Amino acid sequence: MSEKNDFYTTRDSGAPAGSNEHSLTVGAAGPIVLHDHYLIEQMAQFNRERIPERQPHAKGSGAFGTFETTEDISEYTCAALFQPGVKTEMVARFSTVAGERGSPDTWRDPRGFSLKFYTSEGNYDMVGNNTPVFFVKDPMKFQHFIRSQKRRADNNLRDHDMQWDFWTLSPESAHQVTWLMGDRGIPKTWRHMNGYSSHTYLWVNAQGVKHWVKYHFISDQGIEYFTQDDADQMAGQDSDYHMRDLFDSIANGDRPSWTLKVQLMPYDDAVSYRFNPFDLTKVWPHSDYPLHVVGKMTLHTNPTDNHAQIEQAAFEPNNVVPGIGFSPDRMLLGRVFSYADAHRARLGVNYKQIPVNAPRNEVHSYSKDGAMRINPVSDPVYAPNSKGGPKAEYPGQPEPQWAADGDIVRSAYVDHPEDDDWGQPGTLVREVMDDAARDRLVDNVVGHLLDGVSEPVLARAFEYWSRIDPDVGARIKAGVTEKAGES
Repeated sequence: MSEKNDFYTTRDSGAPAGSNEHSLTVGAAGPIVLHDHYLIEQMAQFNRERIPERQPHAKGSGAFGTFETTEDISEYTCAALFQPGVKTEMVARFSTVAGERGSPDTWRDPRGFSLKFYTSEGNYDMVGNNTPVFFVKDPMKFQHFIRSQKRRADNNLRDHDMQWDFWTLSPESAHQVTWLMGDRGIPKTWRHMNGYSSHTYLWVNAQGVKHWVKYHFISDQGIEYFTQDDADQMAGQDSDYHMRDLFDSIANGDRPSWTLKVQLMPYDDAVSYRFNPFDLTKVWPHSDYPLHVVGKMTLHTNPTDNHAQIEQAAFEPNNVVPGIGFSPDRMLLGRVFSYADAHRARLGVNYKQIPVNAPRNEVHSYSKDGAMRINPVSDPVYAPNSKGGPKAEYPGQPEPQWAADGDIVRSAYVDHPEDDDWGQPGTLVREVMDDAARDRLVDNVVGHLLDGVSEPVLARAFEYWSRIDPDVGARIKAGVTEKAGES
Protein backbone atom coordinates (compact mmCIF):
# COMPACT_ATOMS: atom_id res chain seq x y z
CA MET A 1 0.00 0.00 0.00
CA SER A 2 1.43 3.38 -0.99
CA GLU A 3 2.18 5.94 1.69
CA LYS A 4 -0.11 8.95 1.92
CA ASN A 5 1.52 12.32 1.26
CA ASP A 6 1.72 14.43 4.40
CA PHE A 7 2.48 17.66 2.55
CA TYR A 8 0.19 19.99 0.62
CA THR A 9 0.38 22.04 -2.57
CA THR A 10 1.47 25.63 -2.12
CA ARG A 11 1.49 28.71 -4.26
CA ASP A 12 4.92 29.91 -5.36
CA SER A 13 4.88 32.18 -2.31
CA GLY A 14 4.73 29.12 -0.05
CA ALA A 15 1.14 29.69 1.11
CA PRO A 16 -1.48 26.93 0.66
CA ALA A 17 -2.83 26.69 -2.90
CA GLY A 18 -6.50 26.01 -2.16
CA SER A 19 -7.21 23.48 -4.94
CA ASN A 20 -5.42 21.70 -7.78
CA GLU A 21 -8.67 21.05 -9.64
CA HIS A 22 -11.23 23.79 -9.19
CA SER A 23 -11.08 27.48 -10.07
CA LEU A 24 -12.74 30.09 -7.87
CA THR A 25 -16.22 30.85 -9.26
CA VAL A 26 -19.36 32.80 -8.41
CA GLY A 27 -21.46 29.88 -7.24
CA ALA A 28 -21.10 26.35 -8.59
CA ALA A 29 -22.44 27.35 -12.03
CA GLY A 30 -21.03 30.87 -12.22
CA PRO A 31 -18.06 32.50 -13.96
CA ILE A 32 -14.43 32.46 -12.84
CA VAL A 33 -13.37 35.48 -10.82
CA LEU A 34 -10.27 37.55 -11.57
CA HIS A 35 -9.04 37.47 -8.01
CA ASP A 36 -8.37 33.70 -8.17
CA HIS A 37 -4.69 34.53 -7.94
CA TYR A 38 -3.63 30.87 -7.78
CA LEU A 39 -5.31 30.18 -11.13
CA ILE A 40 -3.68 33.34 -12.59
CA GLU A 41 -0.32 32.25 -11.22
CA GLN A 42 -0.68 28.82 -12.80
CA MET A 43 -1.70 30.14 -16.23
CA ALA A 44 0.83 32.97 -16.27
CA GLN A 45 3.67 30.65 -15.26
CA PHE A 46 2.66 28.15 -17.95
CA ASN A 47 2.68 30.86 -20.63
CA ARG A 48 6.23 31.77 -19.63
CA GLU A 49 7.74 28.30 -19.14
CA ARG A 50 9.78 28.44 -22.33
CA ILE A 51 12.80 30.68 -22.56
CA PRO A 52 14.38 31.45 -25.94
CA GLU A 53 16.36 28.45 -27.15
CA ARG A 54 20.01 28.77 -28.01
CA GLN A 55 20.64 29.96 -31.56
CA PRO A 56 23.06 27.15 -32.39
CA HIS A 57 23.27 24.13 -30.05
CA ALA A 58 19.58 24.33 -29.11
CA LYS A 59 19.03 20.55 -28.72
CA GLY A 60 21.06 18.91 -26.00
CA SER A 61 21.41 17.72 -22.44
CA GLY A 62 24.11 16.91 -19.94
CA ALA A 63 25.18 15.81 -16.49
CA PHE A 64 27.37 16.67 -13.53
CA GLY A 65 30.71 15.13 -12.78
CA THR A 66 34.25 15.48 -11.49
CA PHE A 67 37.55 16.21 -13.18
CA GLU A 68 40.70 14.87 -11.51
CA THR A 69 44.20 15.94 -12.53
CA THR A 70 46.25 12.75 -12.42
CA GLU A 71 49.55 13.97 -13.91
CA ASP A 72 51.98 16.72 -12.94
CA ILE A 73 51.78 19.42 -15.60
CA SER A 74 52.61 22.32 -13.29
CA GLU A 75 55.61 23.20 -15.46
CA TYR A 76 53.10 24.32 -18.11
CA THR A 77 50.28 26.01 -16.15
CA CYS A 78 49.68 27.34 -12.66
CA ALA A 79 45.89 26.94 -13.01
CA ALA A 80 44.63 25.48 -9.73
CA LEU A 81 42.43 22.80 -11.32
CA PHE A 82 45.40 21.39 -13.26
CA GLN A 83 47.66 20.80 -10.27
CA PRO A 84 48.43 17.16 -9.35
CA GLY A 85 45.65 15.38 -7.47
CA VAL A 86 43.16 18.25 -7.58
CA LYS A 87 39.52 17.21 -8.02
CA THR A 88 37.11 19.74 -9.49
CA GLU A 89 33.34 19.50 -9.70
CA MET A 90 31.94 20.30 -13.15
CA VAL A 91 28.95 20.14 -15.47
CA ALA A 92 28.91 19.04 -19.12
CA ARG A 93 26.41 19.68 -21.92
CA PHE A 94 26.35 17.86 -25.27
CA SER A 95 24.31 19.08 -28.22
CA THR A 96 23.74 19.27 -31.95
CA VAL A 97 24.59 22.54 -33.74
CA ALA A 98 21.87 23.23 -36.30
CA GLY A 99 18.74 21.54 -35.01
CA GLU A 100 16.05 23.13 -32.88
CA ARG A 101 15.13 21.81 -29.43
CA GLY A 102 12.66 19.32 -30.90
CA SER A 103 14.95 18.02 -33.65
CA PRO A 104 16.25 14.42 -33.77
CA ASP A 105 19.47 13.67 -31.90
CA THR A 106 20.78 11.60 -34.82
CA TRP A 107 20.84 14.18 -37.60
CA ARG A 108 24.24 14.52 -39.28
CA ASP A 109 25.76 17.48 -37.47
CA PRO A 110 28.75 18.39 -35.30
CA ARG A 111 28.16 17.81 -31.59
CA GLY A 112 28.78 20.46 -28.99
CA PHE A 113 31.01 19.44 -26.08
CA SER A 114 30.76 22.17 -23.43
CA LEU A 115 32.24 21.98 -19.94
CA LYS A 116 32.10 24.19 -16.85
CA PHE A 117 34.65 23.56 -14.08
CA TYR A 118 33.85 25.04 -10.64
CA THR A 119 37.46 25.76 -9.67
CA SER A 120 38.79 27.34 -6.48
CA GLU A 121 39.80 30.37 -8.58
CA GLY A 122 36.47 30.84 -10.36
CA ASN A 123 34.61 29.09 -13.17
CA TYR A 124 36.59 27.80 -16.14
CA ASP A 125 34.57 26.96 -19.27
CA MET A 126 35.53 25.08 -22.41
CA VAL A 127 33.17 25.47 -25.37
CA GLY A 128 34.17 22.79 -27.87
CA ASN A 129 32.89 20.23 -30.35
CA ASN A 130 33.43 16.56 -31.16
CA THR A 131 35.74 17.66 -34.00
CA PRO A 132 39.15 19.34 -33.66
CA VAL A 133 38.41 21.93 -36.39
CA PHE A 134 35.56 24.19 -37.53
CA PHE A 135 33.93 25.44 -40.75
CA VAL A 136 35.18 29.05 -40.69
CA LYS A 137 38.13 30.92 -39.23
CA ASP A 138 36.81 34.47 -38.84
CA PRO A 139 33.81 35.40 -36.64
CA MET A 140 32.51 37.72 -39.37
CA LYS A 141 31.42 34.56 -41.21
CA PHE A 142 29.99 32.68 -38.22
CA GLN A 143 26.47 34.13 -38.33
CA HIS A 144 26.25 33.49 -42.09
CA PHE A 145 27.42 29.91 -41.64
CA ILE A 146 24.80 29.20 -38.97
CA ARG A 147 22.02 30.72 -41.07
CA SER A 148 23.02 28.53 -44.01
CA GLN A 149 22.51 25.45 -41.82
CA LYS A 150 19.18 26.58 -40.35
CA ARG A 151 15.86 27.12 -42.19
CA ARG A 152 14.97 29.07 -45.30
CA ALA A 153 13.00 32.31 -45.02
CA ASP A 154 10.32 31.30 -47.54
CA ASN A 155 9.26 27.72 -46.71
CA ASN A 156 10.88 27.41 -43.25
CA LEU A 157 12.64 24.19 -44.32
CA ARG A 158 16.28 23.18 -43.99
CA ASP A 159 17.96 23.12 -47.38
CA HIS A 160 21.02 21.15 -48.53
CA ASP A 161 21.35 23.48 -51.51
CA MET A 162 21.81 26.40 -49.12
CA GLN A 163 24.39 24.45 -47.09
CA TRP A 164 26.48 23.41 -50.07
CA ASP A 165 26.23 26.88 -51.56
CA PHE A 166 27.91 28.29 -48.46
CA TRP A 167 30.46 25.48 -48.11
CA THR A 168 31.61 25.50 -51.74
CA LEU A 169 32.01 29.28 -51.66
CA SER A 170 34.04 28.94 -48.43
CA PRO A 171 36.93 26.55 -49.18
CA GLU A 172 38.19 26.87 -45.61
CA SER A 173 35.21 24.68 -44.63
CA ALA A 174 36.66 21.62 -46.42
CA HIS A 175 38.41 20.12 -43.40
CA GLN A 176 35.35 20.28 -41.14
CA VAL A 177 32.98 19.15 -43.90
CA THR A 178 35.18 16.08 -44.42
CA TRP A 179 34.85 15.28 -40.72
CA LEU A 180 31.11 15.94 -40.85
CA MET A 181 30.47 13.69 -43.85
CA GLY A 182 32.58 10.90 -42.39
CA ASP A 183 31.77 8.45 -39.62
CA ARG A 184 32.09 10.98 -36.80
CA GLY A 185 29.31 13.12 -38.29
CA ILE A 186 26.81 10.93 -36.42
CA PRO A 187 28.20 9.58 -33.12
CA LYS A 188 26.35 6.54 -31.79
CA THR A 189 26.05 8.18 -28.36
CA TRP A 190 27.51 11.20 -26.62
CA ARG A 191 29.49 8.74 -24.50
CA HIS A 192 31.20 7.37 -27.61
CA MET A 193 32.67 10.59 -28.99
CA ASN A 194 35.71 12.71 -28.21
CA GLY A 195 35.61 16.38 -27.30
CA TYR A 196 38.06 19.05 -28.45
CA SER A 197 38.73 22.64 -27.49
CA SER A 198 39.43 23.10 -31.23
CA HIS A 199 40.69 26.59 -30.32
CA THR A 200 44.24 27.28 -29.23
CA TYR A 201 44.63 28.65 -25.71
CA LEU A 202 47.59 30.06 -23.78
CA TRP A 203 48.99 28.38 -20.67
CA VAL A 204 51.46 30.07 -18.31
CA ASN A 205 53.26 28.53 -15.34
CA ALA A 206 54.19 30.05 -11.98
CA GLN A 207 57.45 31.37 -13.45
CA GLY A 208 55.67 33.09 -16.34
CA VAL A 209 56.76 30.58 -19.03
CA LYS A 210 54.13 30.34 -21.78
CA HIS A 211 52.91 27.51 -24.01
CA TRP A 212 50.12 27.35 -26.57
CA VAL A 213 47.72 24.48 -25.87
CA LYS A 214 44.95 22.43 -27.51
CA TYR A 215 42.66 20.17 -25.46
CA HIS A 216 41.60 16.63 -26.45
CA PHE A 217 39.03 14.82 -24.29
CA ILE A 218 39.40 11.20 -25.44
CA SER A 219 36.40 8.94 -24.78
CA ASP A 220 37.28 6.02 -22.51
CA GLN A 221 34.28 4.21 -24.02
CA GLY A 222 35.87 4.33 -27.48
CA ILE A 223 34.55 5.87 -30.70
CA GLU A 224 31.30 4.45 -32.11
CA TYR A 225 29.04 5.90 -34.79
CA PHE A 226 25.79 5.39 -36.66
CA THR A 227 25.70 4.80 -40.40
CA GLN A 228 23.37 7.15 -42.24
CA ASP A 229 20.73 4.41 -42.51
CA ASP A 230 21.00 3.61 -38.79
CA ALA A 231 20.69 7.30 -37.92
CA ASP A 232 17.68 7.81 -40.16
CA GLN A 233 15.94 4.82 -38.60
CA MET A 234 16.74 6.00 -35.07
CA ALA A 235 15.49 9.53 -35.83
CA GLY A 236 12.02 8.06 -36.42
CA GLN A 237 12.25 5.46 -33.69
CA ASP A 238 13.63 7.58 -30.83
CA SER A 239 14.41 11.19 -31.68
CA ASP A 240 15.81 11.73 -28.16
CA TYR A 241 18.13 8.73 -28.31
CA HIS A 242 21.34 10.48 -27.26
CA MET A 243 19.66 12.30 -24.40
CA ARG A 244 18.01 9.11 -23.18
CA ASP A 245 21.23 7.10 -23.47
CA LEU A 246 23.27 9.46 -21.30
CA PHE A 247 20.61 9.79 -18.61
CA ASP A 248 19.87 6.06 -18.44
CA SER A 249 23.55 5.09 -18.44
CA ILE A 250 24.33 7.31 -15.45
CA ALA A 251 21.13 6.26 -13.67
CA ASN A 252 22.21 2.61 -14.09
CA GLY A 253 25.64 3.30 -12.60
CA ASP A 254 27.56 3.35 -15.90
CA ARG A 255 29.58 6.52 -15.45
CA PRO A 256 31.11 7.68 -18.74
CA SER A 257 34.61 9.15 -18.62
CA TRP A 258 37.07 10.96 -20.84
CA THR A 259 40.85 11.24 -20.52
CA LEU A 260 42.10 14.79 -21.05
CA LYS A 261 45.20 15.03 -23.18
CA VAL A 262 46.78 18.25 -24.43
CA GLN A 263 49.11 19.32 -27.19
CA LEU A 264 51.68 21.87 -26.02
CA MET A 265 53.57 24.24 -28.31
CA PRO A 266 56.39 26.41 -26.93
CA TYR A 267 55.36 30.06 -27.19
CA ASP A 268 57.99 31.07 -29.74
CA ASP A 269 57.25 28.12 -32.09
CA ALA A 270 54.01 29.79 -33.24
CA VAL A 271 55.84 32.34 -35.38
CA SER A 272 57.54 29.82 -37.67
CA TYR A 273 55.28 26.75 -37.42
CA ARG A 274 54.38 25.28 -40.83
CA PHE A 275 50.65 25.84 -40.24
CA ASN A 276 49.11 28.92 -38.68
CA PRO A 277 48.57 27.53 -35.16
CA PHE A 278 45.62 29.85 -34.49
CA ASP A 279 43.62 28.90 -37.60
CA LEU A 280 40.53 27.03 -36.37
CA THR A 281 40.30 25.04 -39.62
CA LYS A 282 43.70 23.40 -39.01
CA VAL A 283 45.07 20.78 -36.62
CA TRP A 284 48.57 20.40 -35.22
CA PRO A 285 49.78 16.97 -36.38
CA HIS A 286 50.60 14.78 -33.39
CA SER A 287 53.97 13.99 -34.94
CA ASP A 288 54.85 17.66 -34.37
CA TYR A 289 53.23 18.09 -30.96
CA PRO A 290 52.34 14.82 -29.23
CA LEU A 291 49.58 14.37 -26.66
CA HIS A 292 50.29 14.72 -22.93
CA VAL A 293 47.92 13.14 -20.41
CA VAL A 294 46.45 15.58 -17.86
CA GLY A 295 43.62 13.80 -16.06
CA LYS A 296 40.17 12.25 -16.24
CA MET A 297 36.63 13.63 -16.44
CA THR A 298 33.85 11.39 -15.12
CA LEU A 299 30.11 12.12 -15.29
CA HIS A 300 28.27 10.62 -12.34
CA THR A 301 25.13 12.62 -11.51
CA ASN A 302 22.04 13.33 -13.61
CA PRO A 303 20.17 16.63 -13.36
CA THR A 304 17.02 16.61 -11.27
CA ASP A 305 15.65 19.64 -13.15
CA ASN A 306 16.86 19.71 -16.74
CA HIS A 307 15.60 23.24 -17.32
CA ALA A 308 17.26 24.80 -14.27
CA GLN A 309 20.48 22.79 -14.38
CA ILE A 310 21.13 22.15 -18.09
CA GLU A 311 18.97 24.40 -20.27
CA GLN A 312 19.99 27.43 -18.20
CA ALA A 313 23.65 26.39 -17.99
CA ALA A 314 25.64 29.17 -19.66
CA PHE A 315 28.99 28.08 -21.09
CA GLU A 316 31.30 30.87 -22.24
CA PRO A 317 34.96 30.77 -23.32
CA ASN A 318 35.59 34.13 -21.61
CA ASN A 319 35.46 32.23 -18.30
CA VAL A 320 39.18 31.64 -17.81
CA VAL A 321 41.20 31.40 -14.60
CA PRO A 322 44.75 32.37 -13.60
CA GLY A 323 47.25 30.33 -15.62
CA ILE A 324 45.00 30.14 -18.72
CA GLY A 325 44.51 32.79 -21.38
CA PHE A 326 43.37 33.35 -24.94
CA SER A 327 45.26 33.29 -28.24
CA PRO A 328 45.14 35.23 -31.54
CA ASP A 329 42.55 32.69 -32.80
CA ARG A 330 39.98 35.07 -34.29
CA MET A 331 37.05 32.74 -33.76
CA LEU A 332 37.97 32.35 -30.09
CA LEU A 333 38.25 36.11 -29.63
CA GLY A 334 34.86 36.61 -31.30
CA ARG A 335 33.29 33.96 -29.06
CA VAL A 336 34.77 35.61 -25.97
CA PHE A 337 32.23 38.37 -26.59
CA SER A 338 29.39 36.59 -28.36
CA TYR A 339 28.71 33.73 -25.93
CA ALA A 340 28.35 35.94 -22.87
CA ASP A 341 26.21 38.34 -24.89
CA ALA A 342 23.96 35.47 -26.00
CA HIS A 343 23.43 34.46 -22.37
CA ARG A 344 22.56 38.02 -21.36
CA ALA A 345 19.95 38.12 -24.13
CA ARG A 346 18.53 34.66 -23.40
CA LEU A 347 18.72 34.43 -19.60
CA GLY A 348 19.10 38.02 -18.39
CA VAL A 349 22.02 40.13 -17.28
CA ASN A 350 22.35 38.29 -13.95
CA TYR A 351 22.55 34.81 -15.50
CA LYS A 352 25.71 34.03 -13.54
CA GLN A 353 23.63 34.02 -10.35
CA ILE A 354 21.57 31.04 -11.58
CA PRO A 355 22.88 28.22 -9.34
CA VAL A 356 24.31 26.09 -12.17
CA ASN A 357 26.33 29.08 -13.38
CA ALA A 358 27.35 30.46 -10.00
CA PRO A 359 31.02 30.04 -9.04
CA ARG A 360 31.78 28.06 -5.89
CA ASN A 361 34.39 30.51 -4.62
CA GLU A 362 33.52 33.91 -3.15
CA VAL A 363 32.60 36.69 -5.58
CA HIS A 364 33.74 40.26 -4.90
CA SER A 365 32.22 42.26 -7.72
CA TYR A 366 31.01 45.80 -8.28
CA SER A 367 28.15 44.61 -10.51
CA LYS A 368 24.75 45.66 -9.15
CA ASP A 369 21.04 45.70 -9.88
CA GLY A 370 19.49 44.51 -13.14
CA ALA A 371 16.58 42.13 -13.74
CA MET A 372 16.46 38.99 -11.61
CA ARG A 373 19.39 39.98 -9.41
CA ILE A 374 19.51 37.60 -6.43
CA ASN A 375 22.80 38.18 -4.65
CA PRO A 376 22.65 41.35 -2.52
CA VAL A 377 25.34 43.99 -2.82
CA SER A 378 26.75 46.26 -0.16
CA ASP A 379 28.45 49.63 -0.27
CA PRO A 380 30.80 50.72 -1.67
CA VAL A 381 29.41 50.05 -5.17
CA TYR A 382 32.13 51.91 -7.10
CA ALA A 383 35.87 51.82 -7.65
CA PRO A 384 38.28 53.27 -6.79
CA ASN A 385 37.08 53.85 -3.26
CA SER A 386 38.49 54.39 0.21
CA LYS A 387 35.69 52.47 1.93
CA GLY A 388 37.20 49.00 2.02
CA GLY A 389 35.88 47.62 -1.27
CA PRO A 390 37.67 44.84 -3.20
CA LYS A 391 40.91 45.81 -4.92
CA ALA A 392 41.89 44.86 -8.48
CA GLU A 393 45.46 43.90 -7.61
CA TYR A 394 45.56 40.09 -7.82
CA PRO A 395 48.60 38.70 -5.98
CA GLY A 396 49.02 35.66 -8.24
CA GLN A 397 49.97 35.17 -11.90
CA PRO A 398 48.72 38.10 -14.05
CA GLU A 399 46.40 37.49 -17.01
CA PRO A 400 48.35 35.70 -19.77
CA GLN A 401 48.77 37.90 -22.84
CA TRP A 402 50.64 37.76 -26.15
CA ALA A 403 52.54 40.32 -28.22
CA ALA A 404 50.87 41.99 -31.22
CA ASP A 405 51.51 45.07 -33.34
CA GLY A 406 50.67 46.50 -36.75
CA ASP A 407 48.13 48.68 -38.49
CA ILE A 408 44.44 48.13 -37.86
CA VAL A 409 43.20 46.38 -41.01
CA ARG A 410 40.56 43.98 -42.33
CA SER A 411 42.65 41.11 -43.63
CA ALA A 412 42.77 37.36 -44.02
CA TYR A 413 45.00 35.29 -41.75
CA VAL A 414 48.71 35.40 -42.48
CA ASP A 415 49.50 32.11 -44.23
CA HIS A 416 52.32 29.93 -42.94
CA PRO A 417 54.42 27.81 -45.35
CA GLU A 418 52.03 24.82 -45.57
CA ASP A 419 48.71 26.62 -45.13
CA ASP A 420 46.00 25.88 -47.68
CA ASP A 421 42.37 24.79 -47.50
CA TRP A 422 42.74 21.34 -49.07
CA GLY A 423 45.90 19.73 -47.65
CA GLN A 424 44.67 18.66 -44.21
CA PRO A 425 41.26 17.34 -45.35
CA GLY A 426 43.08 15.41 -48.07
CA THR A 427 45.34 13.88 -45.43
CA LEU A 428 42.28 12.98 -43.37
CA VAL A 429 40.74 11.15 -46.36
CA ARG A 430 43.89 9.36 -47.56
CA GLU A 431 45.84 8.64 -44.36
CA VAL A 432 43.34 8.54 -41.49
CA MET A 433 40.33 6.86 -43.14
CA ASP A 434 40.57 3.26 -44.28
CA ASP A 435 38.90 1.92 -47.44
CA ALA A 436 35.61 1.18 -45.68
CA ALA A 437 35.49 4.65 -44.10
CA ARG A 438 36.17 6.26 -47.50
CA ASP A 439 33.35 4.21 -49.01
CA ARG A 440 30.95 5.45 -46.32
CA LEU A 441 32.17 9.02 -46.85
CA VAL A 442 31.40 8.81 -50.58
CA ASP A 443 27.96 7.32 -49.92
CA ASN A 444 27.14 9.98 -47.32
CA VAL A 445 28.13 12.85 -49.61
CA VAL A 446 26.30 11.38 -52.60
CA GLY A 447 23.09 11.02 -50.59
CA HIS A 448 23.42 14.54 -49.21
CA LEU A 449 24.02 16.10 -52.65
CA LEU A 450 21.06 14.26 -54.18
CA ASP A 451 18.73 15.88 -51.66
CA GLY A 452 17.85 19.12 -53.44
CA VAL A 453 21.29 20.49 -54.40
CA SER A 454 20.95 22.38 -57.69
CA GLU A 455 23.26 23.69 -60.39
CA PRO A 456 25.65 25.48 -60.27
CA VAL A 457 26.11 24.51 -56.61
CA LEU A 458 26.34 20.84 -57.55
CA ALA A 459 29.16 21.47 -60.02
CA ARG A 460 31.04 23.46 -57.37
CA ALA A 461 30.57 20.56 -54.93
CA PHE A 462 32.19 18.12 -57.38
CA GLU A 463 35.16 20.48 -57.78
CA TYR A 464 35.30 20.96 -53.98
CA TRP A 465 35.67 17.22 -53.35
CA SER A 466 38.09 16.74 -56.24
CA ARG A 467 40.37 19.31 -54.65
CA ILE A 468 40.18 17.45 -51.32
CA ASP A 469 40.97 14.15 -53.05
CA PRO A 470 40.76 13.50 -56.82
CA ASP A 471 39.68 9.86 -56.46
CA VAL A 472 37.00 10.58 -53.86
CA GLY A 473 35.81 13.55 -55.91
CA ALA A 474 35.47 11.41 -59.04
CA ARG A 475 33.57 8.72 -57.14
CA ILE A 476 31.17 11.31 -55.67
CA LYS A 477 30.47 12.79 -59.10
CA ALA A 478 29.93 9.36 -60.63
CA GLY A 479 27.63 8.33 -57.78
CA VAL A 480 25.47 11.43 -58.04
CA THR A 481 25.30 11.16 -61.84
CA GLU A 482 24.36 7.51 -61.73
CA LYS A 483 21.67 7.82 -59.08
CA ALA A 484 20.24 10.99 -60.62
CA GLY A 485 19.90 9.07 -63.91
CA GLU A 486 18.01 6.30 -62.17
CA SER A 487 15.47 8.64 -60.65
